[in-house]
Amino acid sequence: MKLKCAILDDYQKTALDFANWSSIEDQVEVTAFHQHFHTENQIVDKIKDFDIVIIMREKTPFNAAMFGRLPKLKLLVTTGMRNASIDLTAAKKCGVTVCGTSSGSEPPTELAWGLILNLARHITEEHNNFRQKGSWQLSVGEDLYGKCFGIIGLGKIGTKMATIAQAFGMDVVAWSENLTKEKTDSLGVRKAASLAELLRQSDYVSIHLVLSDRTRNLITSNELKEMKPSAFLINTSRAPIINQRDLIEALENEVLAGAGLDVYEEEPLSENHPFRTLPNVLATPHLGYVTRSNYEKYYGEALEDIRAYLLGSPIRTLI
Repeated sequence: MKLKCAILDDYQKTALDFANWSSIEDQVEVTAFHQHFHTENQIVDKIKDFDIVIIMREKTPFNAAMFGRLPKLKLLVTTGMRNASIDLTAAKKCGVTVCGTSSGSEPPTELAWGLILNLARHITEEHNNFRQKGSWQLSVGEDLYGKCFGIIGLGKIGTKMATIAQAFGMDVVAWSENLTKEKTDSLGVRKAASLAELLRQSDYVSIHLVLSDRTRNLITSNELKEMKPSAFLINTSRAPIINQRDLIEALENEVLAGAGLDVYEEEPLSENHPFRTLPNVLATPHLGYVTRSNYEKYYGEALEDIRAYLLGSPIRTLI
């Protein structure tokens, strides 16, 4: 009897095109689900008969209760090599092998700069007005050259962000709790003494941190009030790093000029969410990782993970 494999959250209906799934069709029957399942009951109802599940990033939490309700599950593959929404201890206890894939840092870097440039030069607004045959030139854009670019988190993506900001002629300042001066000096970046100092100086602030207990609610109303009223905040990292209620209030009251967002606590975002209507929000539906190169890595390596598991020698294991 064939094993059954479920691919979750295949929104674009493309997962089956990015790997040669026919290579395992004699052993595994693969099914892609194109809609998101919002509740644990919905998820369990759909995948309870599957032996293998492939999940996209952290969209579907797999906690101890979930593993307990999926006795047939033997292999869980997550895109990326880190997924905070998986209880690895519970997986091990239930005998579930958890594997990951590689993930490129270039796609989220590129999207972050797309948001920044769009906010600075009102590209979406001007494009829509152009299509509607409205007035010629509505806005006066903001500059990047000579402005201060603040980076919260100078890791793999943050480092790429710094290099690009410098190419635009921006003054780059960075901060994170464990950031060293040796690191900033090596990149020609200034090290802020504190998060508040970075926020006070910066014309553009971009977040590039891993979500943890330490970074959750790192930015609240107090931190947002430190920002310049003319500044823009960009978050392509993880939504809970910023207190979402405080961010909405700050944008409504124009505490800052605007925000570019690609991540949300609720995904897909509800139709009546304020981020869909606030005029100073530029938002994309979590597209940071959604590129051809990343999907080729995700699904191609997920297939490799399954093959290795079938041979009894799992690879890229998280436990």
